[in-house]
Amino acid sequence: MGKINLGRVILGGIVAGIVADILGFLVDGVLLAPQWNYGLKALGHTDISSNQIIWFNLLGIAGGIALVWIYAAIRPRFGAGVKTAVCAGVAYWVVGVLLSNFSFMWVTHLFSRHLTAYTTACGLVELIIAAIAGAALYQE
Repeated sequence: MGKINLGRVILGGIVAGIVADILGFLVDGVLLAPQWNYGLKALGHTDISSNQIIWFNLLGIAGGIALVWIYAAIRPRFGAGVKTAVCAGVAYWVVGVLLSNFSFMWVTHLFSRHLTAYTTACGLVELIIAAIAGAALYQE
């Protein structure tokens, strides 16, 4: 097992984060925006602000770096390639999206079950695509 190439983790992670941010915007900022706005109003909040969007994007890039780090960490055991990137994307999705969305959104009933299910399912697709994009740039 070689050392993880941190420069490539950061480069691939930034790309993965940007891909995830773009796909997340299309899903949550366009397709599911009315449901998010309705849910936020029901909680007594305003619509998502520009400042919050900036934070979501920065967190998306940080998440992309973590995602490519997972890919780099499992790559020696699973081998380089798309299959390993998909595994990394699914692992990140389980911990970062599935568990948090269902504990925060579903169990507490803060947002509708439809919104929770849609954003969680779409998150899986977003992260798999992001993982493949980021992993394509990773080399040891």
